[in-house]
Amino acid sequence: MTSPHSNTDDKAGVTIRCQNNASVGVTFCDRFSFDADSVHYAVELRAPGLTARANEVVAWLWDSDLTAFLEELAADYRGWDGERSWRTNDRDLAVSAVFRSGGHVGLTWALRPWPQAAGGWGASVTTWLEAGEQMAAVAAAVRDFLTKEQP
Repeated sequence: MTSPHSNTDDKAGVTIRCQNNASVGVTFCDRFSFDADSVHYAVELRAPGLTARANEVVAWLWDSDLTAFLEELAADYRGWDGERSWRTNDRDLAVSAVFRSGGHVGLTWALRPWPQAAGGWGASVTTWLEAGEQMAAVAAAVRDFLTKEQP
């Protein structure tokens, strides 16, 4: 389930909540851009006992597109075998997807900012969504967030 939300800076964001436990989720927020080649944004993960945030995830225009990955998952609403995965070029955000009988998709969102740095950290949460309509809504919300014009 997705919802637009406003954070303290009053900039739009997207929150994806697990349908099985609404306290588990991922939020895309604080979007900004330095140039026409990239979009920078923050990703926050939440679950009982966990809050993690990567402040500067980068989406490059020439990079593999997260929204295309999510749209492919939505298009395959009848399911697939195995795990599908996507990650940013910098490897600080990764998403893996599995299909479960009953028409549900498990998206595991993993943050590992500065993966080569000593003392680095990592965190992940899994959001379960309905295949098809909910996945399509997630893909559309993330696309809107990553491609909208700056105010």
